[in-house]
Amino acid sequence: MTKTKEIKSQVDDTNVETVEEEPSPWLYFYSVGCGFCKKAEPIIDELIKEGHDILKLDLAAKENQEIKKQIETEYNKSCGTPWFVNSITGNQICGFREKNLIEKWLDGEDIPAPPRPNGPPPRPPLHGVPKKEEKAWKKEYEKWLKDNEHVPNLQTAEQILERPRPKTEPPKPPMPNSTDEQLDEWGKGYAKWVEENDHLPNLQPVETILQRLKQQRDAGGPVQNNAVQSTINQQLEQRVNSLERKIDKLLGHLGVK
Repeated sequence: MTKTKEIKSQVDDTNVETVEEEPSPWLYFYSVGCGFCKKAEPIIDELIKEGHDILKLDLAAKENQEIKKQIETEYNKSCGTPWFVNSITGNQICGFREKNLIEKWLDGEDIPAPPRPNGPPPRPPLHGVPKKEEKAWKKEYEKWLKDNEHVPNLQTAEQILERPRPKTEPPKPPMPNSTDEQLDEWGKGYAKWVEENDHLPNLQPVETILQRLKQQRDAGGPVQNNAVQSTINQQLEQRVNSLERKIDKLLGHLGVK
């Protein structure tokens, strides 16, 4: 979309018509440490290569946070990340969706939200707990499955229990604006947790996480507490198969507070 305006030439006082490009209304908001954003990233890059004019807006930048707030206020909508929204019409997709649905959104279609579960599932037991505790969780989870038959592709209790699970809880995230010393102290606890749970595949080393957290803090990005929790959840997702964490994150991306 373009608009024209007339400006007066400083050379010969004749009117010259110029063309100004308006920014794309197709916006994609994402955040660092967001697992679903990482999943959406290659899809967006592919659509851009195919000619779609999509603006990628990192919420680590304060100006992008302001843009997001303005759009949410204007259209009375709220979403976490990833968020796909047309700044002119307010047409949105909240949360990760497949490429074919994003293409329909780019064509102007309304994309309905996916079915939402009736509350989070019961938390899976830690690895190595007594069979009695595991059996009690299974009974509670199967009741939750029955209450959420409208949600597709939910895993069975057996599928969850067959996957790697942590033996102990990960350390709680450090407080916002933690100093280097505080982050390093938190890192010691995290390193110990990794050692206790060395049966879990592909856990990131503590040095990698600490470097990322310090960079996010120094860049003035999103609240650090959320960033740390996202980092931990991202590591456990797909590796420890904590269904509760997956559903919690999905609810967040759908805008459920």
